[in-house]
This record gives sequence, structure tokens and C-alpha cells, in this order.
Amino acid sequence: MQEKLIKNLENKKIAILGFGIEGKSTYRFIRKYSSMPLTILDKNNCSFDDLIKDDPNVEVIFENYLDNLDDFDVIIKAPGVILNNIDISKFKHKITSQLELLLENFHNNIIGVTGTKGKSTTTSLIYEIFKNQNYDAYLVGNIGVPIFDEIEHYKDTSILIIEMSALQLEFVKNSPHIGIILNLYEDHLDHAGTLEHYHENKLNIIKFQKKNDIAIYASDNKYLQKYIDNSLEQELISVSLNLNSTVHIKDNYVYYKNKKLYDINSKRNLKGNCNLENIMFCLAVAEIYYLDLTKTIDTINNFKPLEHRIELVGTFDGITYYNDSIATIPEATINALETLKNVDTLIFGGLDRGINYNDFVSYLKLSTVSNLICMPTTGYNIGNKLMTSNKKIYMCETLEEAVKTAKKVTKKDHICLMSPAAASYEYFNNYIEKENKFKELVSK
Repeated sequence: MQEKLIKNLENKKIAILGFGIEGKSTYRFIRKYSSMPLTILDKNNCSFDDLIKDDPNVEVIFENYLDNLDDFDVIIKAPGVILNNIDISKFKHKITSQLELLLENFHNNIIGVTGTKGKSTTTSLIYEIFKNQNYDAYLVGNIGVPIFDEIEHYKDTSILIIEMSALQLEFVKNSPHIGIILNLYEDHLDHAGTLEHYHENKLNIIKFQKKNDIAIYASDNKYLQKYIDNSLEQELISVSLNLNSTVHIKDNYVYYKNKKLYDINSKRNLKGNCNLENIMFCLAVAEIYYLDLTKTIDTINNFKPLEHRIELVGTFDGITYYNDSIATIPEATINALETLKNVDTLIFGGLDRGINYNDFVSYLKLSTVSNLICMPTTGYNIGNKLMTSNKKIYMCETLEEAVKTAKKVTKKDHICLMSPAAASYEYFNNYIEKENKFKELVSK
């Protein structure tokens, strides 16, 4: 497959657009097989990067690096490069990516997973299910491993489980053999521009599927209900906690069609209804591949939650602290509150990306949370709408102030949860930096 990919790129004017983790991965892959001329386009001057500084067949453009994209035959774009502020109509057909190149050449071996929330947990669990049944499986994509980093190992019998973000899917013209859409909510409006564009990007995971492909989707998600219809030619498998779907719950068991699969009261590490729904998607995949059900259930029940998601920090002075820093939309914060149940104090708020919080405000009004510690910017906006409720509202400018307040006001033997319901970029580089600061402050 590698040779075929390289052959298709030869004798063409190639641009690598974006020279971060994925861009460097693309460069390493090409250079392993060819010394073809390459142009690297990036907002930073990466000419002196150790990876390329001695390569005579590389040109670096960083000043006005988006100005002449139509000059190239192929533009291999990294997901982090946003093109929503320029006219791409003349060269849109030239844009490709690691994901697109793999879909073109390895379609039948790919299970793609997308959704606003739950992608990493679901892809990781599917991967573990296959690995524990001795499949040659790979976990790559938005999960943190560039697709080309493992490409030398892919065989005709390999299974690739790929987490696919909206940015990765934006320009694809192919879809995976099995496309999974866990959910759609409001998110990434700062990048996508509109909710419709964001959802359209996500739906590319199934848009180009053919008759022999399979789409697995959440049938009770209001946005997916709008987009999924019977005119699609691939096989549709619906998943729902509440509706009569292909994968559904009856008498405390998960069923796939008429087959009883999984006791929802099983002792497992993945708590809450959101994780139960993620498990249902994984069970659907296991059934499609005729995997051993007993081994699948054992993997599910022993799978440990990924970091940053409803993560126990510890109990200090009688208060138990949880970190849920990756919750960047209100639906994720609601899920955390309903999973933990005993939350007395919620610390939330972050960058305003244009998401509608009206339903979240209504939810908080009726919740059992006593103390709402609001941080800029969204926290302040939401807190002001709740001033007339029976909640105790605290406006805190810094995380230090928020944690100090939480220590004072949270009841003993109760939970303080940090779950932003917004992105963390306003005051932190990312959610991990915010999380680490929270843990440090809590443990003092």
C-alpha cells in the first residue's frame, strides 16, 4: 500500500500544509520512500527544524503561506490548519490528508468513529476488544497517533480503528467501511462557522459509503434524526437507550436485533448512561465481526476510563474532588453530574464559542447542585441568568479563587466537580493544563 501511495504522488507538485505532529508524520512517510521535491507551508518558519534543515528537496513558505495554494497539484493538509477565512473554491479538489489517502487505499479495513463526545473512549474500547481476541488491530487518528506513523505495519487482514474529528473529515471524499456517529451537539463553532457546517463535516464519515458499507448511529440524537434517512444505500444500524432500535435495551439487557448481549447492571468501570451508550456501539461492532461475546463482555467490564473524564482527584478535608476538564460542551457536564449524583459544587465556565446554553441553564435550575462557581466567560453569562434561582452563585476570575471558594462552601461528604462545559483556551493552553492546575490547587 505504501508504494501505491507514493506512486500516486510522484511527478506532482506536493505541499504539506501544516508542520505540526501530523505534518511531520507525513514528511517522514514520504521521505522513507522518495526524495521527491516537497513544499512545507506553515505559519511558523520551520526551516531550521532538525527534521528538514538538511533536506535539499524541501522548500519552506511561512510568510503569506496560504496565498498560493492553487499552485500545487496535491495539498496534504493537517487537521489543525483552518481554511474557513479564505476562498478555497479553486483548489478544494486538490486538498487531501493522511485520512483521505488511507480511505482511498484501505477502505475495507477501517472502522471510523466520530461524534461530539465519546470518540476516544469508544475507539479505545473497540481497539481493546479486537486486541483481546488476537486481531491485528491499530488505534490511530485523532486519538493522538497519526495514521501514517503505523502504516508500515498494516496488512490485508489488519483492522484500523480510527478516531475521526470534524477537522479531519472536513475535506474527505471517501468514507470508512464502518462509520460510527456517536452523537452530534453544538461544538467547534469557532472553527466550523455554523452548526450546519460542523455537522456536515461529521457526517462525511458515512456520506460516501456504498451498498456494502455500514453506518452505526444514535437514533435518539435530535440532530442525527434530522440527517439520517432511508434513502442512504448502506446498511443502517441504530443505537438507542430509549428507542426501539437495532441495538436497544429491554429488561435491563442490551439487545442486538433479537439477540441478548449484555446485562446493563454488570459491574463495570465505565459509569453513566453516556458510557453505556458507548458500550452499545462497541457491542454492535463485535456482532458485525462475529467476535466472541464472552471475551467482548470481559473486555468491556475491565476497561478503565481514559484520563480527564470524570476523573477522581481525591478526598481532602471530607470533600471529594473530580476533574472533568475535557467536558467542553454542556451535554458532557450534564452527563458528569448525572453520573456522580452527589455533586454539591460545580466549577464551570470557559471560552465563549457561540454555543447556546439555554437548556443548560434550565438544567442547572432544577439540579441538586447547591453551589455554582462561575468562571469567565461562559460561566459569568450563565451565572447571571441564575441569580434569581435558589442556587448560590459565586463569580471567580481565576481557578485559584474558584478552588479556594469550593473548599469553603462544599458540604462535607459531598463532591466538588470541575466540568467547564466550555473550552479552556481563554486562560489555559488546553484542558490538560487546566486540569493539572486544578489537581495542584485541590491537593494543597
